[in-house]
Order: sequence, then C-alpha cells, then structure tokens
Amino acid sequence: MEYKELIEKESKYLMQTYRRKPVYLVSGKGSYVYDDAGNKYLDLVAGIAVNTLGYAHPKLTAAVETAVKTLHHTSNLFYTRPQVELAQKLVENSPFDRVFFANSGAEAVEGAIKLARKYWWQKGEEKYEIISAVNSFHGRTMGALSATGQEKYQKPFRPLVPGFVYVPYNDLNALEKALTSKTAAVILEPVQGESGVNPADPAYLQKVAELCREKNILLIFDEVQTGVGRTGKLFAFEHFGVVPDIITLAKGLAGGVPIGAVLAKEEVAKAFEPGDHASTFGGNPLACTAALAVLEEVLAPGFLEEVLDKGKLFYTLLADAPGIKEVRGYGLMLGIELNFPGAGRVSEILLAKGVLINNVGEWILRIVPPLIITREEIREASEKILLAVKEAGVDGAL
Repeated sequence: MEYKELIEKESKYLMQTYRRKPVYLVSGKGSYVYDDAGNKYLDLVAGIAVNTLGYAHPKLTAAVETAVKTLHHTSNLFYTRPQVELAQKLVENSPFDRVFFANSGAEAVEGAIKLARKYWWQKGEEKYEIISAVNSFHGRTMGALSATGQEKYQKPFRPLVPGFVYVPYNDLNALEKALTSKTAAVILEPVQGESGVNPADPAYLQKVAELCREKNILLIFDEVQTGVGRTGKLFAFEHFGVVPDIITLAKGLAGGVPIGAVLAKEEVAKAFEPGDHASTFGGNPLACTAALAVLEEVLAPGFLEEVLDKGKLFYTLLADAPGIKEVRGYGLMLGIELNFPGAGRVSEILLAKGVLINNVGEWILRIVPPLIITREEIREASEKILLAVKEAGVDGAL
C-alpha cells in the first residue's frame, strides 16, 4: 500500500486517537527501522521502551516462530509450560513469590490495585484508598487512569473510580498528611517516565517504605516502563535500596509481544483466589515464550552492566552541552531537559536527520532505545541530537 493511500485509509477507518509522525514504517533490524521509501532511522523510542532487543533479534524471532508453530494460545483453564517457566524465572530473579500475567501495563496496574484492595478486604479491614503521585502515569483504563495523577488525562472521563488520592512526588510530608485509616496502598513509579523521566529521591523512597511498614500499608511500584533492564538493573527498585510489596511489569518484558505482569510477595499474593482476577490472553504461550527469550538475554552475564555503561556514555556526550539544561535518569531511560521550549522542533529535526526520539512537552526529550544499542550508535545519535538542539535554538534561544 502506498504512503498516500495508507494515510487516507488510516484517517477514514481508525479512531483518531494518535498524533502520528509522518513516517510509514515497514521493517526493522537491530536499533534501526526503515520506512516505505527505504529511509533508515536510528530508533531512540523503541515502541516507547518496549523493544528491549531491538528489531529482528534472532533469539526473539526464533522463540516467537517456535511458539506459533507449536501452541501460541490457549486459555488459562489449562497448564502451559512457557507460563510456568516465565513465572519461575521472574520469581527466582526477584524478591517476589508469585506472578499474575496480563496483557499490558494498564492491566497489570489494574491487577495490582485489585490485589491490594482484596488483601485488606480478606483481612476484614476497610482499607481501599490508594495514594498516588502528582504527574504519575499508570495507564488509560479507568482504574489505572484514576491512579494517574494528571488532570489532563482524567478530565474528559470523569467520574473516575473513587478511592484515589494524589500527593506531590518526592514530598514525604504531603504523603504522611494524606494517610488515613482507609489507606490500602501507595503506588509510585521509581522513575516517572511519561511526565519527563523524573527519578525519585532515594531517601524519599526509603522513607516511604519505612512509613508503609510502620502504618501497615502496602507499597506498589509501577515498573511498567522501568522494569526488565531498562534502568541498568533488572528492576529499578534495586537502585533505591527499597523492596515494595507489589510491582507491575509490561513494556519491555516480551520485547514487543504484548504482556503485563503483577509480582507480589506470598503474604499479599495469596489474597487472590480463583475467580478474583483473570485474563483471556494474559500469559499465553506466545507472549511467555517471547518473554523467556528476552529475559535470557537481559540476564546474560554483563548485559545489565552494558546498559548502565551505555547510559553513562549518553550522559557524557550530552550533559552540559549548549541548549541542554539537564540529562537525568538511569541506564537507557534518560530525559534531556532543554533550556528553551523547543523539544517538539528538535524531534522534527531529528526525524529529518534519521533519528526517532520522543518529546515530552516542549522542554524534554525522552531517550528509551533498544537495550542492544551499540556505543557507535549512541555516538551517532548524540551527535545528531546536539546538532538538532543547536538548529532548533538558532532563534536566539541559545
């Protein structure tokens, strides 16, 4: 299908919920994607932190092919080996005891919220309030949207699910004041991604964990974006010296095959009983086989150390450059804050230069490339980013 015809049909047949870039992608290899005209783009978006192993990775490709040729889906009414092996792999490489598989990050957050409420209901305690952070992002389903602390996403869809309270991020006093006898859980992202790659203060997260233990409140970390090696650790909470009661995973877990997961400690996980929660597609053999292939690579000796080193290389090449106020984040989840409102323009310029990047508003660029990106590609990307920032800032901004 030609580009023009594709655009016309997209406009006619699809609900117009996305502001798409004018690019018709048809294939990918490694860290690059290719459009219908054969143009090559270095991908710093990776499906928004999803394509952990980039494109056409031989192990992921072989895993998916094997699953499709044997058993790609069956309901959760039956046992399947990939699902059990994936759960075992996640448990053995984490401080958690049990896993529930969903289809997406939003569904994983829904599952975590339900698990927290069920946990207290089962104990006979009327605790249902969930405290979330301002500028958080937990998904677009009604429960996850209600947990999301951003008015712009919530306003058209009110009334929201009741029982959610929002407090400023990194503000312990505000959190303490928001606690009530009804507080069931606190849900936080260790690094807020959608609002501009804002890491939590480690001391803040440690105090929150202490407070939750002291007040008998569950702590949930939303690691949908930060999990599975994105920050240079298998889980971002490892950077902060804090272990939550529940975490959610999704984006990078199966490298582009849809999957979500809720991991919890035994004491909490056992609150879920047959019939409490379910998913038709969640954890099917195809998704779990793909996730096993991804985890095998991510957990290979030296892989996560490489992610940390490559993140540091990005930082070294970009920090303190003209037009850039700050580079922040962990591993290969970085935010570049500009000192002028031109992130959208920089993104457009980079597109023309063959680099895909995500801008969060007009001040921040988000870098979440495939974790297999090479140092040479990082140098290429950084050089083009600096040129684009300079070009966008020509109008007296720099």
